[in-house]
Amino acid sequence: MLLVNWRDTGHPEGGGSERYVERMAEGLAKAGYRVEIQCAAYAGAAAGEWRDGVRYRRRGNKFGVYAHALRAIRRARADLVVDVQNGMPFFARLVAGCPVLVLVHHVHKEQWISALGETLGRIGWWIESWLAPRLFRKCRYVTVSEVTKVELAGLGVDRERVTVVPNGLDAPPPCTSGRDPEPTLVAVSRLVPHKRIEHAIDVVARLAGRWPSLRLEVVGQGPWDEVLRAHAAERGVADRVVLHGWVDEQAKHEILARSWVHLCPSVKEGWGIVIMEAAAHGVPSVAYRAAGGVAESIVEGRTGLLAEDFEDFTARVDDLLADAPRRTEMGLAGAERAGLYSWNASAAQFESLVRATSGRPAPRPRVLTPHRAEQRPVMS
Repeated sequence: MLLVNWRDTGHPEGGGSERYVERMAEGLAKAGYRVEIQCAAYAGAAAGEWRDGVRYRRRGNKFGVYAHALRAIRRARADLVVDVQNGMPFFARLVAGCPVLVLVHHVHKEQWISALGETLGRIGWWIESWLAPRLFRKCRYVTVSEVTKVELAGLGVDRERVTVVPNGLDAPPPCTSGRDPEPTLVAVSRLVPHKRIEHAIDVVARLAGRWPSLRLEVVGQGPWDEVLRAHAAERGVADRVVLHGWVDEQAKHEILARSWVHLCPSVKEGWGIVIMEAAAHGVPSVAYRAAGGVAESIVEGRTGLLAEDFEDFTARVDDLLADAPRRTEMGLAGAERAGLYSWNASAAQFESLVRATSGRPAPRPRVLTPHRAEQRPVMS
């Protein structure tokens, strides 16, 4: 199995979509498949390595990765190629000598121009919305939410060719943090423009007069870090906003465990893994209804709230801060629902789809110990 993806989780801009790809790859490896991931290189990363039974090959930069991926697809003796379409596909069908499965987390219509500018953005959206559906018109698709399945149908992808395999969830580690006595908001995200963490900062600025001790903790790294620090200073809330940058998993969960409300002001999400991570700690989320898969990861009025615009977003955060019984009720419902999701279950669904798409029988499962996974020779 060959998966071609823009980044891996170690990349400075890696996030939830990369975690999904890697968990599915690891599940396939445990099931007995030989699995490779071809992705972009970045500073400090080896050109090739084995991790958890999966071989990683890193070649090219943000744009050069596509040419290297096409070369890898053409040379691979794979039974199936998974073309991970994060807006831009890898055009695997043009050179693959085997079936191609297209993985789409969400449709990027709103993001193209903000990321690449007017001209390149329009070209990117044309490729995603018109060219790709026609190129892959005979291929099966997999996505993480029913919302994205509907969006793909709007681009001309037949519904019967799209399978939903949701994101999984790790059980949260034991935490020493209790709920903070002072109102605490949290946002866990890559720091890039389309995540709109500025909106979370603006919420703090709007509510500062009503909540004198309100603060926001932002977890994550990315090129927008300095922009956000400047924005907090400009809004007069630099002393209320903590930008932690990258933290390890334990620290992330400690921050979630002490927070009151999680904010997800992103333009678009395929699902929003962190929404479920927050829910596992009994923390309800507020997001924008139009942001795609968040309308599934949040059960409106039960595990969190969905807003129509920024004014509504601010009002809903204010309502949750003021209503402790409602926060508690939502937190309990969210934790119960989070317990229904696991990476093992999602990986099993993904493997079943891979088997059906490739037309090959399932291999013999194998046990991958950390020693075996880490000590295999590095291939470049």
